[in-house]
Amino acid sequence: MIHDCRNWFVKRVHSRGRASNDALPRRRFLSADFLRSVLPAVAAAVAIAGPAATAHAQAPIKIGASLGLTGAYADLGQTIQRGYQLCVKHANEQGGLLNRRIELTALDDQSQTANSVAIYERLIAQDKVDLVFSPYSSPITDAVADVTEKYKKPMVAAGAATTSIFRKGRRYAFMLLSPAEVYLEGLTDLAAKRGLKTIAIVYEDTLFPKAIAQGTADLAKKRGLQVSHFEGYPKGTKDFGAVLAKIKAGNPDVVAAATYVEDSMAIARHMKEADINPKMFAVTVGGDLPKFYETLGRGAEFIYGGSQWEENLVTLRAGGLIPIARQYPGAKEFVEAYRKEFPGADLSYQTAQGYGACQVLLEGVRRAASLDTEKIRDAIAQLDTPTVFGAFKVDGDGFQVAHKMVLFQWQDGKKAIVWPEELAPATVRFPTPPWSQRK
Repeated sequence: MIHDCRNWFVKRVHSRGRASNDALPRRRFLSADFLRSVLPAVAAAVAIAGPAATAHAQAPIKIGASLGLTGAYADLGQTIQRGYQLCVKHANEQGGLLNRRIELTALDDQSQTANSVAIYERLIAQDKVDLVFSPYSSPITDAVADVTEKYKKPMVAAGAATTSIFRKGRRYAFMLLSPAEVYLEGLTDLAAKRGLKTIAIVYEDTLFPKAIAQGTADLAKKRGLQVSHFEGYPKGTKDFGAVLAKIKAGNPDVVAAATYVEDSMAIARHMKEADINPKMFAVTVGGDLPKFYETLGRGAEFIYGGSQWEENLVTLRAGGLIPIARQYPGAKEFVEAYRKEFPGADLSYQTAQGYGACQVLLEGVRRAASLDTEKIRDAIAQLDTPTVFGAFKVDGDGFQVAHKMVLFQWQDGKKAIVWPEELAPATVRFPTPPWSQRK
C-alpha cells in the first residue's frame, strides 16, 4: 500500500489521434429497452463495490514525509515509518480519505536536518503533496516546522517532545507526545518515595535530551532530591569515561541518562565497566527497544526507562479491575495487525506514535470534510480524542495536554511497567544490586 512510486495509482490513458472529421466512426445508438435492462445492473455493481471502488476512481490524496531511515535515528525512523504505513493501509481498506485513496511517499533524510528541510520544500512546493507527516527528532522537526508554517501545512509531530518547538507562536504544528520535561517523572517520584537523596544527570547536549535533563532536574528538586552532578556531552561522543568518573566520585543514589539509542547502550556498558552502582539507573530513548536488551543481555536488568506507550497497556487493568485499553481504543487490533504486517520487526512506542499521529491528521481532515489547510488546522486544534497511542488534546499553542507517560523497568528480559503505581502490574525491584551481584 505504501510505496516510493509516485504514479502507482495513476491510470494512464492513451488516445488515438484522428486525421479529420471524415475519419470519425459512425455513431451507434443504444435502444431504450437496452438501457433499461443494463443500467440497474450497473448501479447494483457500483453499490456492491462500495467506498473502496469510489476511492480507486479518483486521484489519490498524496501525503509526504521524510524520516531518518539511515543514520543516527535509523532504528527510530524506521519504526515510525511502519506506524505511518500501517495507519494508511488501514485507512485505505476502509475506503480511504474523503472517498479517495491515500498515497504515502516517505523519503530518507539520513537523520540530517538540512536534508529533511530540503525534502519538505520539494514535497510541498514541487510535488504538491496534499498533506504531510512529520520527521523524527526534535531538532529536525523544529527546522521542518518553519517550512510547514510557510506553506500552511498542518503537521502532527510524531517524533518531537521538546516544549520549545510548540511555544514559538506556530499555528500549524501540533504536539502528539508528552513533553520531554516529564520523561523521567516516574523515576524521580519513585526515588523520593524510597528515601533517596541525590541524583546525577548526564545528557547529550542537543535540543531534546537537554530538555529531558533540565525537566528531570526540576522534578527532582521539587521532590527533595539534590542534583549532585549535571553534565552534557557533545553529540557523537563514544568515550564516556571522563563524565562517568565524575559521577562515580559523587556516589549518587540515582543516575539518569537523557540519551538516544546508541548512547543509552554505551553508557550502560561503561557504568558496568567502571563499577558505578546507583540504587536506581534510568535511560531514555533507546532503552525501550528490544535491541537494548539484546545488546546488553542481563546487564540491562533493573534499568529503568521512560516510555510514551507500551504494548502491554492493551491488557492491563487499573487496580486489577478497569481495562487500561479503554484509554487506547484500537490498540489491541493495532498490535495484532502490526505483528501480521511486519513479522519480526520491533514494536516500540515510536511505532504507536507514527500510527497515532496519522490517526489525528486523518481525523482532522474528516472533520474538516476538506483538504483546505485552514479548516484542517482548526479541526485538529479542537480535537479531544483517544487514539491507539493515547489521548490527544492540545492547548492554544498546539502543546499536548492530555497524554501520559509510564516508567518501565527491565525485569527477566521484559519491560515491566512500574509507574504510575496505580496502573503498574509489576513491583519495582529495588534497590538495584551492584553489578558484581547480578546473575
